[in-house]
Amino acid sequence: MSVARGPSLARLGTYRIDRSYEWNYAHGPVWSGELPVVPDTPTKRFLGHDVASRIGISAGLLLNSAWIGFYARCGYDILTYKTVRSRRRACFAKPNWLFVDEADSRRLDSGRHAVRAHARPATGDYADWTSTVSFGMPSRDPGVWMPDVARARALIGPRQVLLVSVVATVAAGTTAADIAGDFGDLAAMAREAGAQVVEANLSCPNVHSAEGDLFLDAELSGRIARALRAGAGTLPVLLKIGHVPDDARLGALLRAVDGQASGLVIVNGLSRPVLDDAGEPAYGEGRRQAGILGRGVHAIGVRDVARATDLIRRERLDLEVAGVGGIANAADAQRYFDAGACAALMGSAPMFDPAIAARMKAAHPEW
Repeated sequence: MSVARGPSLARLGTYRIDRSYEWNYAHGPVWSGELPVVPDTPTKRFLGHDVASRIGISAGLLLNSAWIGFYARCGYDILTYKTVRSRRRACFAKPNWLFVDEADSRRLDSGRHAVRAHARPATGDYADWTSTVSFGMPSRDPGVWMPDVARARALIGPRQVLLVSVVATVAAGTTAADIAGDFGDLAAMAREAGAQVVEANLSCPNVHSAEGDLFLDAELSGRIARALRAGAGTLPVLLKIGHVPDDARLGALLRAVDGQASGLVIVNGLSRPVLDDAGEPAYGEGRRQAGILGRGVHAIGVRDVARATDLIRRERLDLEVAGVGGIANAADAQRYFDAGACAALMGSAPMFDPAIAARMKAAHPEW
């Protein structure tokens, strides 16, 4: 695979993409700079919780309580513990994080074309980078992650909220009842561990089984939402979904989960074939499809949030929408709030610059 010139991998951010997931779980986040000065801001409400801001981090970057604690100190007030399962799942082998060719990143909304990826980004501002990830939704065993969620809860502030992202494990022979039941059990485990909000990941763009596109089945999504509600008790329940290309299917999904879920997180990374310059799978055989995040998905995410909030308003559904996708600065977050989002969640950008939330809160204390 050819490598685009760019910054040293070891200096890209808090997650060392030149190291394994296991190394980052044990040693991260890596940060030698000073922590940002976080301004005091008026209290807002997010899904029934008092928060200092409606700015946070989506499922992905916050691998464990050490990561939660670091980003809580940096001023992110909605913190999502990385997706966990009811059984252990190993991470895919390295590489797990590559950078999409700039030309390909500009045509992500025109079909499902393959994109080229390199080990390093092109030189320039991280806010312009489009990344691709292939982790496979790894998870520790519940005997590990449940006490660690409790530690994470103890590390956040009084006006911060801890989300725990969960996903059912789908294998050969798994039925719809099994999937819903696994989600319900996970919601109960997350609640017991100390989650304040349960998020169900119904969309993972780098998993090749049914785990990756559960949101496209409205009836099953409704069944999952009912199971989550039973397991979560009184806790708010969020459903993280991918891109739904037509309003008819999106409306069917929203109606199916209304009354059970509290809201949705839109939009998870796009799924695309990711190739090297020789036209081979950049992540290796068996991993041709991977997730795309960052600048290239921003416009798609904003449009999907606007479509969802418009449908919710017109049909008078009791759902909120948190926006995620390509947020790297205040202007990006403003587009999501203007589209009707109740919160602006970031994925990759805080890895490169942990001070983004503090700057946003200084410029927009109303958020």
